[in-house]
Amino acid sequence: MRPIKFGLYLPTGDFARARRVAERAERQGFYSLSINDHLYSPMGERDPQLECFTTLSAIAAITTKIRLAPAVVAMSFRNPALLAKTASTLDCISNGRFIMGLGSGWQRTEYDAHGYPYPSTSERLHQLEDGINVLKAMWTQEEPAYQGRYFSVRNAYNHPRPVQKPYPPIMLGGSGPGLLQVAARHADIALLTPPIYHDKDSVQDPASAVRFTKQVLKRRIGQLRELAKAAGRDPDGIELASLVFVRMARDKSRADEIVRQSVAQMGFSDEEAARNSPASLMGTPEEVRRELKSRIDDFGLTFFTAALFGQDTYEMFVNEIMPAFAG
Repeated sequence: MRPIKFGLYLPTGDFARARRVAERAERQGFYSLSINDHLYSPMGERDPQLECFTTLSAIAAITTKIRLAPAVVAMSFRNPALLAKTASTLDCISNGRFIMGLGSGWQRTEYDAHGYPYPSTSERLHQLEDGINVLKAMWTQEEPAYQGRYFSVRNAYNHPRPVQKPYPPIMLGGSGPGLLQVAARHADIALLTPPIYHDKDSVQDPASAVRFTKQVLKRRIGQLRELAKAAGRDPDGIELASLVFVRMARDKSRADEIVRQSVAQMGFSDEEAARNSPASLMGTPEEVRRELKSRIDDFGLTFFTAALFGQDTYEMFVNEIMPAFAG
């Protein structure tokens, strides 16, 4: 069993706040920091949204231990050769602390608004894998060359290369069938999140989180393992990760009220379904510890990136959840 790791989702609209959160998170023992890769916020087109790599580069320069894991980069937004160079540079800036979180992209409205083509889901997934092959070539080859269906490079010299060898860990986010196929061939970490439906994630489409039950998660993990075997890889070589939205209260009655609010807001069938949602952690600290342990034991999840709602939740998570899984 791998060590249990906790990542923290950074504020995405205010760098001064993101910096304070990052510095504190490093002191408090978080394993990683994450930020999304969007041109405008999934919360609303006019909401503030920092650019992913610029922000992480600045955070890398003011931290020394914590890892940097975008969750996740849209392959569509950058030529993969440029992405390989950008990621190499960030790995150098951070002295080998970068995790290459990747996805196929999904928010069509921002593609349209910024003039990016938005091909079919199948084509975006093929582009994702093509792009990963470009990254690997430029991260490992002396004279990088790759000829793919969508992308190609020739003599794309990349110096300095990443500090991490052979290259930074590749984390692929999602859980749809096509994404699992790509992850089975390339991922070091599978960030298992609710699949995207109708170009909306679980924030914009809560029903997708409701449908993403533990039974679905177990089935998707089984599919990933079988696909990895078929690709000639050891399934145990792929770390299983989860992005979770966390709300806690010390008082049991207040914690139960948080769960009831989630039922009403998200559309869960009942409180048990809300508590069991892989995309959430809710309850008292004792309940959250118990639920986390069950997800570790039942599904083999070892890397949890948390979006923590409220200062009380943050303090309880740091002081009462993380220490219970240390070492």
